[in-house]
Amino acid sequence: MELFLNILLLAVGFLALIKGADFFVDGSSALAKNFKVPGVIIGLTIVAMGTSAPELAVSTSAALKGANEIALSNVTGSNIFNLLGVLGICAMIHPLPIEPVIMKRDFPLSIGISLLTLGAVGLPFMLKGNITSAAMSDNVGEVSRVFSIILLVLFVSYIAMLIHSARKSQQQEENSELKPLWKCVLLILVGLVCIIAGGQFVVNSAKAIAAAFGMSETLIGLTIVSIGTSLPELVTSVVASRKGENGLAVGNVVGSNIFNLLFILGISGTIHPITVNLASVTDLAVLVVVSVITMIFARTKNIGRAEGAVMVLIYAADVVFAVLR
Repeated sequence: MELFLNILLLAVGFLALIKGADFFVDGSSALAKNFKVPGVIIGLTIVAMGTSAPELAVSTSAALKGANEIALSNVTGSNIFNLLGVLGICAMIHPLPIEPVIMKRDFPLSIGISLLTLGAVGLPFMLKGNITSAAMSDNVGEVSRVFSIILLVLFVSYIAMLIHSARKSQQQEENSELKPLWKCVLLILVGLVCIIAGGQFVVNSAKAIAAAFGMSETLIGLTIVSIGTSLPELVTSVVASRKGENGLAVGNVVGSNIFNLLFILGISGTIHPITVNLASVTDLAVLVVVSVITMIFARTKNIGRAEGAVMVLIYAADVVFAVLR
């Protein structure tokens, strides 16, 4: 009976995610038109922050409870899934054009922040030269409060830069009918509530179903939690892509990754310094590599179906590696 209830909650969660994403994309794109702001800017800010709400909830809760390794692994796992899973699936549905501003500014920034985080937590251990003798579960570094505050300062600077960019690039809209401002905000809020609630239903019920079938907590965390908290990004980006809002779809993913590293990791590490094991350092290195691969695919000005399929296969290989290590 309990298993049946969890399956029902899983279905309800997916339905809430899909409808919530539909409302959220409609409201966000309408808001962009009202303020003559490019969709990519909305994707990098409002949509990215909204769809990262589950990661924020999971990571800050983990930090407050002292289970702070989850805070880093959730962020890293979600970012890898966003790049390979979300963009890969969207590209397989419809080739994804990439805005030049994302290629010039946001993609390099995302890679730079990933490298900075990898260096801050893993470089002292790497310099000791005993990498091969360490086990994946060994603690090799930490995300300190000082580094976390630096991440938060960088986040504020990034948002200020986006606001400045939005003011400079206000676009002339075609003579399309504009939705009232209250309706845009209502659609965004209702969509966000559905997305967050749906994400919680999916994660909690999937964890219960997985536990009922004897999956370990580690395996559940590596797969269901990081993928589950990224479901809003996946559903929102797929819906945006199908509606032709490609700037919003790609901006959502890249913006979410920057938001996850700068704000969520910054908040979590400020609440409680995060102890980092070798597995997390390895995942950060994987994040840097897949970020570079994604940027190379995007240099052709769009990510095609074949490239999307390769990205999904790389993600599947990374999950297998994470489970077996």
